[in-house]
Amino acid sequence: MPVFVSFLRGINVGGHGKISMVALRELYGSLKLRDAQTYIQSGNVVFRSGQSGEAAIAKKIQTAIGKAFGFHPEVILRSAKELRAIIAANPFAKRKDVEPNKLVVIFLVTKPSAEVRAKLAELKGFPEELHLVGRELYVYFPVGMGQSKLPPVLDRILSAPATARNWNSVNKMNEMAAELEGRDRAEG
Repeated sequence: MPVFVSFLRGINVGGHGKISMVALRELYGSLKLRDAQTYIQSGNVVFRSGQSGEAAIAKKIQTAIGKAFGFHPEVILRSAKELRAIIAANPFAKRKDVEPNKLVVIFLVTKPSAEVRAKLAELKGFPEELHLVGRELYVYFPVGMGQSKLPPVLDRILSAPATARNWNSVNKMNEMAAELEGRDRAEG
C-alpha cells in the first residue's frame, strides 16, 4: 500500500488553525488513511492509503478538517517516492556552507507557470539563494528565515498554495515514510 506525506499549511501557527496531533491522526484514520504518524505540531503526517489520486486524497483531508475544526488548511501531498526524489534533487547537497536548519523546501501544489519561474529568476537584492525544481522551491536563508524579508515576496510571486518545511523536517518525514514502507514490505 503506497505511503504518502501530507504537509498542512498554517496549522498551529500564531494561535490560529489549532489542531492537536492526536486529533489529526484520528481524523486521518476516520478517512481510512492507515497508520497515520505526525511529526512536530505543524501538520506533517505520514500515512498509507489504498486510494488513488493525490489531489483527491488532499481534498478529502482538507474537507474533513474543515468539518471537524472549522477551517480549511491547504493540504499538499507527496508520495514517499516523490519525497526521496526531492531529497535527491537538493541543489545544495554538495555544499559545505549550507546549514540544514536554514535550508527550506517550499512545497507547491502545482508546478509554477513560465511567468512565475521568470519572476523567481529575476529576484534580486536578497541574500537568499533559490532553486526551483519541479513543484519544489529550495531556499537557503543564510541569516535564518525569521530574519528574512523574502517570504512575503515569495507569497506574492508564487500566488499559489504552498507550504515550507526546513531541511531537517523534510529528512525526518522521509525517514518516517521509509519506516512505514519497510513495515509494508515486512508484512507483505
